Amino acid sequence: MRPCTTARSKKKASPMPDVVRIGILGAARIVPEALLKPAKQLAGTVEVAAVAARDRARAEAFAAKHGIGRVAGSYAELLADPQLDAIYIPLPNSLHAEWSIRALESGKHVLCEKPIASNAAEAEQMAAAAARTGKLLVEAMHWRYHPLAARIREIIDSGVLGPIKRIDTWACVPILGRRDIRYQYELGGGALMDLGCYAISVLRFAAAAEPQVTAADVRLATPNVDRWLQADLQFADGRAGRITCSMWSTDFLRGELVVKGAAGTLRVGNPYAPHLMHNIVIKTAAGKQSEKLRGLPTTYFYQLQAFAAAVRGGPAPLTGPDEALATMRVIDACYQAAGLPVRGATAACASLRS
Repeated sequence: MRPCTTARSKKKASPMPDVVRIGILGAARIVPEALLKPAKQLAGTVEVAAVAARDRARAEAFAAKHGIGRVAGSYAELLADPQLDAIYIPLPNSLHAEWSIRALESGKHVLCEKPIASNAAEAEQMAAAAARTGKLLVEAMHWRYHPLAARIREIIDSGVLGPIKRIDTWACVPILGRRDIRYQYELGGGALMDLGCYAISVLRFAAAAEPQVTAADVRLATPNVDRWLQADLQFADGRAGRITCSMWSTDFLRGELVVKGAAGTLRVGNPYAPHLMHNIVIKTAAGKQSEKLRGLPTTYFYQLQAFAAAVRGGPAPLTGPDEALATMRVIDACYQAAGLPVRGATAACASLRS
């Protein structure tokens, strides 16, 4: 019997696109920076071809402003467009699972904004849809594609820090408008969802292992919506860690990774958006070493480049379903340890196949 992967590749056999044509599901504020600018840098490889929004007039204004050729009358119409290879989903967190699954089942690859879903149960359903359809599902955890991530891995694996004892991450950025969707529970809001997902992703990457959440503390903006959350983590080999995230607290603006080993400490300032600024500091008995990676494109450029390459049959993206699901499981565990409900309804997508 031939492996099922061979059978699936036969069934799905189709020429790889010379240019990956992407449709946008929602005219969100993140789109210009996360997709449109890098797409221009990747002209000839990527084309942002269409957009849809809840309000067609808004979609038309967005398309006119950014030079997007087509406007779909609805999300469903966009997914049905046979000229599109992939869909970018920057919708509120509560809508990620539903529309990602619909996009996958319409035959489109999906690049979905972080966090991948409202909760781990939704993420599992999304992963199953990707496996069932044979299409890519990629979480837009853009920091992971920047060369800084590879440099962090290189430093830790070099042994210069000695055996790792502790890893701490901070993702604290003020979000002042309380009408912002990130303060709305029903839309999957909360500091942990919007910023803590970065802190968890970086910590998991630095550890190269999955943590258990042992305790969590929280400060609320409104019922069930965290404006600040801190969680203590433990790894099977005895290493400890902590993530701190905030949309509003005395930790006003801090983005950092600190890895403490028996022989030294690594500090990385702003691992999340290193194209804006970052620094790397290594302290050991031999002294202090500082460095920066200069003159590089944005994290979003590297992410889109990798996504387009994967659509065209290249290497699998670094932030596929398994990676996204692992982060989502830690998010759920943090909320549970803090005495809060996980975001969304755990069966939110159960009816999509019925």
